[in-house]
Amino acid sequence: MLAHPLPEAFYTLATLEIARQLLGKTLLTVSAEPNSGPMAGIIVETEGYIALNDPACHAFSGRTRRNNVMWSEPGRVYVYFTYGNHWMINVVTEPEGVAAAVLIRAVQPVLGLAEMRLRRGLKLLKGSQDDRQLTNGPGKLCQALGVSGRLNGASLQGPQLYLTETPAKLALPPFEIVETTRIGITRGVELPWRFYVKDNRFVSRK
Repeated sequence: MLAHPLPEAFYTLATLEIARQLLGKTLLTVSAEPNSGPMAGIIVETEGYIALNDPACHAFSGRTRRNNVMWSEPGRVYVYFTYGNHWMINVVTEPEGVAAAVLIRAVQPVLGLAEMRLRRGLKLLKGSQDDRQLTNGPGKLCQALGVSGRLNGASLQGPQLYLTETPAKLALPPFEIVETTRIGITRGVELPWRFYVKDNRFVSRK
């Protein structure tokens, strides 16, 4: 999985094009914690955010200490804390000085599932204990993959985070992309900037 990280040029594409093309790619984390192995999931849901014309974007009102990474060079991650208990991971896009990012909303876990189950406390969750609960939402996937604020600004070329082409033996079958409005926001709700793999069971909400 580490053999084919996405080239830096990939992140210079338009934000919404990146949001589409990330579907089917693999997000891999390599933890610095002892006795923790690599974990990975295939991206199945994304959302685009562009400060220029998007009131839901964190950088819409200008540059702040919190959103500073969004203005950096593309190919890094913007990781922020929300709702008092969730980390969210975003891929920074557009040229340096232009604030935009793609939120990774859901992944299909493919590597390190045993550790993900421990991180998510799957046996302690109320209701379903199906592996779908590991990564079918942006906060869930960050907890499962060990993503937190310490990775804010990290490069997706490694050594702790990688975005890669998915190996053929793990790749999703040919899929249709559903384009729809974003969820979990109160502004910019009319923009059709959410993309997901049709019929994939790890998508957060159909």
